[in-house]
Amino acid sequence: MPAPIVPARRALRDGTPYSEAFADVYHSVAGGPAQARHVFLAGNGLPVRWAGRERFVILETGFGLGINFLATWRAWREDPRRCARLHFVSIEKHPFALHDLQALHERYPELADEAGALHASWPLLVPGAHRLELDGGRVVLTLHFADVAVARDLRLAADAFYLDGFSPAKNPDMWSPALLRSLSRLAANGATAATWSVAGEVRRSLERTGFIVRKEKGFGAKGEMLTAVSTRGKDLSPSRERKALVVGAGLAGAAICARLCARGWEVELVERRAGPAQEASGNHAGAFHPIVTPDDSVFARLTRNAFLLSRNLWKDLPGMKWDPCGLLQLARDERESGSQARAVAGLPPDYAQLVDREEASRHAGVPLAAGGLWFPGGGWVMPPSLVRAQLDGCSSLLKRTFSTELQTVPDGRAVILANASGAPALCKVPHLRLRRVRGQLTYLPESALEPPHVVVLRGGMVLPPVEGLCVTGASFDVDDEDATVRADSHQGNLERLKNILMLKTQAPKLEGRVAFRTVAPDRLPVVGRLGENVYGAFAFGSRGLIWAALAAEIIAAELEGEPLPVEGTLAKALEPSRFSRRAAARGSRP
Repeated sequence: MPAPIVPARRALRDGTPYSEAFADVYHSVAGGPAQARHVFLAGNGLPVRWAGRERFVILETGFGLGINFLATWRAWREDPRRCARLHFVSIEKHPFALHDLQALHERYPELADEAGALHASWPLLVPGAHRLELDGGRVVLTLHFADVAVARDLRLAADAFYLDGFSPAKNPDMWSPALLRSLSRLAANGATAATWSVAGEVRRSLERTGFIVRKEKGFGAKGEMLTAVSTRGKDLSPSRERKALVVGAGLAGAAICARLCARGWEVELVERRAGPAQEASGNHAGAFHPIVTPDDSVFARLTRNAFLLSRNLWKDLPGMKWDPCGLLQLARDERESGSQARAVAGLPPDYAQLVDREEASRHAGVPLAAGGLWFPGGGWVMPPSLVRAQLDGCSSLLKRTFSTELQTVPDGRAVILANASGAPALCKVPHLRLRRVRGQLTYLPESALEPPHVVVLRGGMVLPPVEGLCVTGASFDVDDEDATVRADSHQGNLERLKNILMLKTQAPKLEGRVAFRTVAPDRLPVVGRLGENVYGAFAFGSRGLIWAALAAEIIAAELEGEPLPVEGTLAKALEPSRFSRRAAARGSRP
């Protein structure tokens, strides 16, 4: 199971927010916003240093109340010469629950507008990275709910560091030489750092990792503070012009177009079919949900990131047809029930919880065959509506070319292959062995069963009525190229449905749809660089609805030189080069 998040507890000492766990205050008694402006903004030369830049990246150790972020956001808003896109990345092991954060922020009325917008997007308290887009996507807050040691697994180039943990005596891990070495490897050219701490070991550690350190006038009762400038920074700025070619107009391609156009890229979309969402992305409706495992595997962590990011990006998407009605994953036997119980231990109930048969039936509104996992934020999406909404949001930055099949990868601009099994034909991926899986869905009129109010899974799935149809299935036919709708597949879908709930009547004529999914051997998607200027986003299997957003955000961030939306370990698990690494470990040849 994932290490549970232990939220911070709301407390005050002499009127100042206070941590009972660390016996220290969250900011100076002289005021949180004023301290943020003096120590962290002015100490890093802000707002002057971000003036006129395309992008500026800040990395903070210790989000706490979020006062540094809110004050920085306010300064950015008030600056007419602000950077086009502000990335603020922060690490917090003990985040506040929303109701506590709201209560504490009432103490800072000058930041009320920014605090209200943060509250509206505040994530579930589950481990991992949470990317929030604010101010129309121009301010990007990436919160890592994790131990500060996660810093060594981040992929970014920070222009400024806010070093703001509790005091070194109370929380030494936040100031250790090992941590500061990790941070120094994340410094961009000319990066600066600032902290209220003047502890000798902190100053010496910064100097040993390539920072030139100075003492400056401190804030409030602290007479001094430290500022520093890195002498070893790296450059992640993109060198190419911001133009891209995307191949494939399904869920993967549409998400990539949307994320690139949101950053001002000009994109050409090429699709071999006569329109978008004609293949697996053309299914009437599909389910979305994360996976939980007892060991919190890489697969579980990735689906957690993908699920939460997808929901954040979908919530304001005009024209998309979806319903986060909730999703039940029923246990198939006692062994699976035990595994489910271990998997959700430590997770908050608003993310995933174990329910018995009676509770599951109450959620579904119909009698069900078993209990299992309840995902309150899961639900269904009509994939064609998602594809259209994303493409329509690209406006004039997107050129669409249909009924055209690309034969070779052109030079001169970034190319992203989002065309499923067709991608390796355009750019070979050594040691990758993709498989195509036939999946047939059965569409039942809602009158044929007592339909559930939520999505229910158990070997197969059944959705609530979506425009009059309950979708059930799907078959999983490996290396079966038959594109016709078959009676045996319908029968298999109905047999699986009986393990969930009972049909009221036999439908007089069964309708359905066949689509083909592309699957890699490890069931993870292929996301990242394939060659010079060529990237891939494919092999989404049956989870394209959530993989698409994460894949698109990773690729867009790599192309822009932005902080990645996941830890490096997780991004590496998706890279196309993973197959060659594994082959090399086995001593295999291409």
